[in-house]
Amino acid sequence: MRAAGSRAAGCGRRWAVLLLAFAAPIPGAGAQGDCKRPLYLTFDTGHMEIAPLVAEVLRRQQVRVSFFAANERTKQGDGSLGDHWAPWWRARVAEGHEFASHTWSHVGWRADLGSAQDPAFRVRPSAGPRAGQSLVLSAAEYCAEIARAADRLQALTGRAPLPLFRAPGGKTSPRLLASARACGYTHVGWSPTGFLGDELASEQVSNAALLRRALQSVRSGDILLAHLGIWSRKDPWAPAVLEPLIVGLKQRGFCFRTLREHPDYAALAAPAVR
Repeated sequence: MRAAGSRAAGCGRRWAVLLLAFAAPIPGAGAQGDCKRPLYLTFDTGHMEIAPLVAEVLRRQQVRVSFFAANERTKQGDGSLGDHWAPWWRARVAEGHEFASHTWSHVGWRADLGSAQDPAFRVRPSAGPRAGQSLVLSAAEYCAEIARAADRLQALTGRAPLPLFRAPGGKTSPRLLASARACGYTHVGWSPTGFLGDELASEQVSNAALLRRALQSVRSGDILLAHLGIWSRKDPWAPAVLEPLIVGLKQRGFCFRTLREHPDYAALAAPAVR
């Protein structure tokens, strides 16, 4: 019985070592101080059901990302920037992640109106009391949409977000971008090869295909885009793809940084307070 117990204990120790080795980041591949092939993984808010899983994977893989947040409808709680999710956002601060606005009501640009001197925009929010309605916002009102989400992020996290924003769907116009810059916000899209496809219909593109495509196509310097939950995708992306993608990209010599460290945006951001 003692011999059998010793063998079992030995097997247990070996499995524990193997599990730790699997969970640990690949030595040097993700090091932030020696990052020669950087990638910038970003997440836009969504229904938030997968947010705890995303945080767990990022923590396990020691990867820091940039979150673009709007107050979107969620499966649990009172919106992605509501009180229910406040502890989740606060926990990400201690892990070194960065934050920026995705507009408060997830306001999608539709068309330019007005003039260059007095711009206005036709938009359609997908969240809030006017979700689905066609609205006209002045430049100042559009800036207020950006600032409201940024202010809420600061209230939740205790630190100023980056002076960046991402328009829902990445839809913008030169006039809208100029208006946002005039009120202190620079737009950040994503790289063509950085579109990870988590918002595509799973009946048309499988998670396996999305993982394979990303591992083959991502290039150094790319800004990658994913979401904290997509309502329309029946086969959720993150549980199947996120960790294998990060591990695979590390194995290919990539490392991860936040947009605070991106060469196009670093000069815009105040020094981080850790």
